[in-house]
This record gives sequence, structure tokens and C-alpha cells, in this order.
Amino acid sequence: MDFGRLVTAMVTPFDAELGITWPETERVIEELIEVQKSDSLVIAGTTGESPTLSDEEKAELFRFVVKKANGRAKIIAGTGSNSTSHSIHLTKLAEEAGVDGILLVVPYYNKPNQEGLYRHFKAIAQSTTLPVMLYNVPSRTVTSMSVDTTLRLANDVSNIVATKECASIEQVAQLASHAPEGFYVYSGDDAATLPALSVGGYGIVSVAGHIVGKDMKQMIQAYVDGHVQLASEWNAKLLPVFKGLFEAPHPIPNPVAVKYAMQLRGFQVGGVRLPLIEATQAEKEFVEQVIKPFL
Repeated sequence: MDFGRLVTAMVTPFDAELGITWPETERVIEELIEVQKSDSLVIAGTTGESPTLSDEEKAELFRFVVKKANGRAKIIAGTGSNSTSHSIHLTKLAEEAGVDGILLVVPYYNKPNQEGLYRHFKAIAQSTTLPVMLYNVPSRTVTSMSVDTTLRLANDVSNIVATKECASIEQVAQLASHAPEGFYVYSGDDAATLPALSVGGYGIVSVAGHIVGKDMKQMIQAYVDGHVQLASEWNAKLLPVFKGLFEAPHPIPNPVAVKYAMQLRGFQVGGVRLPLIEATQAEKEFVEQVIKPFL
């Protein structure tokens, strides 16, 4: 399964009561596929506020997005958790909804060792026929999956086909250098998109794709076509957005900034659910300046 070069982790639009607003969800789907040129969408990932979505909401989102995307982009369901059995349950719901793949985050809080990680991901992958993208993000999970464990899963489990790697560029490079044929390594950090490509990464699972996706596609294509200087110029232009959505003007929890940025672009995606809170006035002003050239 090739999920493409630009995978956007979609926000979940909320109404004034912080329930999912389906008309605006459809607008965002159209924007990400037709305007921002996303190859795939991650639904109910961190950017989609997965920790505060119920299983019922996730299942309904999966069904809705599959229907509205209608084959124009691959749909990847975020079904990972820190419970193997719960992840299997969510994966079955996603498979029934007709998604194209699943994203499985490293279990958080309970801090499994590498053998525990291997067994966790293998058990979930073997419970489904769907292609699996692993997700290593130690800044959120504390535990980091090693290169050896990721490669072991890539070689041992046929439907584990990709990983979203956020530990370091060095880890991206090691994985890309030793991965089996057909296993794709994605960066999970927008600012590391071009560096990841330069060490053998395949693409990006993006937040900034909501705002500058079509520009990111041009940067990626320029690099793939061998136009490294042009890709570097694109990177310099886009870097303030990549950084600004997470550091506005200090580290800000995702998706607070990107939801506000979408509001500035006319999308009524609403606020965020507690324990996240809306951006401060200073953060809003910073985001406005960062994305102003792209409005």
C-alpha cells in the first residue's frame, strides 16, 4: 500500500457545544483533497483529538470520511491506544467502515519494553487485513520504539507497511537504509520533511498540510525530481508555518494552533476539548502573522 507522499492528519471540526459538525467536516475533507492535494488523510489521530473522541464518534467519523472521500484519497484510521485489546476493537470498527489503512501509535503511559511493543503491534496487525502504519512519537508516549523493533515488525508482519517516525532524523535514516522493499518511512514533523527525504524518507504525515499542503507537494516533487535547490527554497518559505503551528510564541499543544489557522481561512472547525484550551491572544496574533502570506 502506497499512501502517497503527503498524508494530512485531519482536525475534527466541532460545533459550539464541541460535538462533531458534519457539514464542516465535509468542507475540510474537500479542502484537504481538492485544494491542498493530500494523498491520504489520517482520521482520529492526535490532530483529530483522538484522546477525547469516543469509540462511537471515531466509528462515525471513519464511515463519514470514507463516504465523502469516495476514493479520491486513502483514508487511514487512528486506532492505536495503550490497550492492545481496545486497539483491536477500534481496528475492527475501522475495517467495517471501509478505511484503507490504520495508524497505530506506540502505547503511552504504561511504558512497555521493546518485546512488549513487538507483540502489541503484531497482535493488532494480525487481527486485520488492513495495511498498518506504525507511529513512534516518544515526546508524547515516553517510550520510543527502537530501529530494531520497527524493522523486526516490518520484516515479520506482511501488512505492516509503513512507519511515522518522530524520534529523530537519524532514526529515519537508519530505518530507510535497512527497511525491506515496499516499507515506507514517513516523518511526523513538518519541519523535518525535506531533511527526511534527503536521508531516504518517503513522505510526511502533516499538520501544516491543512494550510500549505499544495506548496508542500511542490517542495516534495521538486526534491523527487532532483531539483534540490528549488526544494530548499520552498522549505525556507514554508518553515515559518511548520514551526509556527507548534511554537506560537512558545510550545503550543496540537491542534490548537492549526484549528485557529483554519478558522482564519474561513473554516468553522470550532474549539478544542478539555484538557486542551483555546489559543491565547498572543498565540492567535502569532499564528495570524505566520500564515498571513498563505491566506
